[in-house]
Amino acid sequence: MRELVYYIAATLDGFIARSNGSFEDFPWDETFIDALKTHYPETLPAPMRPGASRAGNLRFDAVLMGRATYEIGVKQGLTNPYPTLDQYVVSGSMSASPDPAVTLIDSMLTERVAGLKAKAGKAIWICGGSMLATTLLQAGLVDRIILKSAPVCFGEGIPLFRDELDVFPLQKDAHRSFDSGYSITEYLVRR
Repeated sequence: MRELVYYIAATLDGFIARSNGSFEDFPWDETFIDALKTHYPETLPAPMRPGASRAGNLRFDAVLMGRATYEIGVKQGLTNPYPTLDQYVVSGSMSASPDPAVTLIDSMLTERVAGLKAKAGKAIWICGGSMLATTLLQAGLVDRIILKSAPVCFGEGIPLFRDELDVFPLQKDAHRSFDSGYSITEYLVRR
């Protein structure tokens, strides 16, 4: 069974983006970015991995994005943001995928994700979308959370999780910190 992983950056006060969806205020740190390139290369968008192939994927071979997360790239002309991954956009409002490399999931979310988990392969990455992550956590489908904590506070914005999330225990599995104040902590979701 493949792992479903909520791999996400958040501020110290628990926001994944500004209220308008912007994440430009996250501080830039070369050492941290180099660590992401080394340990999670497939999570970098296509412009940061020119010529990359599936052979370079270390941890993930599929990505689930909420519509709002996906549209960030679309607005910049990037309809195929992670070409080395099987890409899925979850949306009840889109009528079709804007790119043949991206599959639209418009219904039966938990059943479709359970089916993806049952297939052979590497882990599946939940890329943004706190509503998506919350829904999948509530359904008992998320196995791991990888939290990239940024040394910044926004005060308000899009939260890491939505209010309707039940309490769920976590077990720290790995941690790495950086001089800049960034950290990456991996948690197993305990059931």
